[in-house]
Amino acid sequence: MTAALRDDFIPDAEPPALVVDELTTQIRVGRTWYDAVRGISFAVRPRETLALVGESGCGKSLTALSVMGLLPAGVGRVSGGRIVVDGVDMTAADEPTRESMRGDRIGMIFQEPMTSLNPVLPIGFQVAESLIQHRGLSKKAALNRARELLELVRVPAAASRLDAYPHQFSGGMRQRVMIALALACDPKVLIADEPTTALDVTIQAQVLALMADVQKREGLALLLITHNLGVVASVADRVMVMYGGDVVESGPVRAFFARPSHPYSEALLAAMPRIDGDTPLQPIAGQVPTLTQMPTGCRFATRCALRHDRCAELPPLTPVGDDPNHLVRCWARMSP
Repeated sequence: MTAALRDDFIPDAEPPALVVDELTTQIRVGRTWYDAVRGISFAVRPRETLALVGESGCGKSLTALSVMGLLPAGVGRVSGGRIVVDGVDMTAADEPTRESMRGDRIGMIFQEPMTSLNPVLPIGFQVAESLIQHRGLSKKAALNRARELLELVRVPAAASRLDAYPHQFSGGMRQRVMIALALACDPKVLIADEPTTALDVTIQAQVLALMADVQKREGLALLLITHNLGVVASVADRVMVMYGGDVVESGPVRAFFARPSHPYSEALLAAMPRIDGDTPLQPIAGQVPTLTQMPTGCRFATRCALRHDRCAELPPLTPVGDDPNHLVRCWARMSP
């Protein structure tokens, strides 16, 4: 890993902008509901970045959709826990309240901008739409603000590109438009779901630098969803590793990279290509169980070299050594 670890962690000086408490999200397969996200908890404060990491299918994006209240009806549901955004309990709120929060106090940068942006509407209108909806601005005022937002995210010649369509922008520029759209109403919380997917390294660095600059300027609480541990090392304050819908490890980013403690965390790091040595890549043995065949205890047990009989029970999150902020969910790694 070549990225420098972020070292400006924000202390617990401000109340969290986002609190997720014992969230359980279920997905229906056939006529049965299964726990796809199981009892996870975290909080994100203003100007803080929490990174959710793990393989595809581990529950990262499902957690984000649960927070946003965008689970498809009849297929997904929040069956337990609380989600509090800027003091509003989203799980207890009615749909009009949740709708008023989305795009206003909480914004989201979706994974693929080409499929998230409407291909038949101009970019300017798409950014202005939330300002018309949530702020009651006139179309002219909203488009003027849209121009300012596009300038904020460094879209060249922003004024002349308000009438352009998504296909007329490059991938990096479309991602900037998505950031502008998410920031339109000055949200308190921003969720970025794989914001650098399919971007080349240079554009990826530009997008990450832009997000960090906007976060610092606006005081955003940022929930970053990614599978790229190099990105985590360079921009996150804390990291939360998910597997099979469970949080298996969490802690400050420096502690995590210095002392990864869960076997899955170790396996993820061992599978990363490095340029500082000749260490061969070590693939993670086995496959993620399907949702209908998940173990009841530790969900990583079927792929873990340290598994034993007690892994049939779900271990609690416990401190790593004497660090109360670095937690691991593993019977084999519990302190005696």
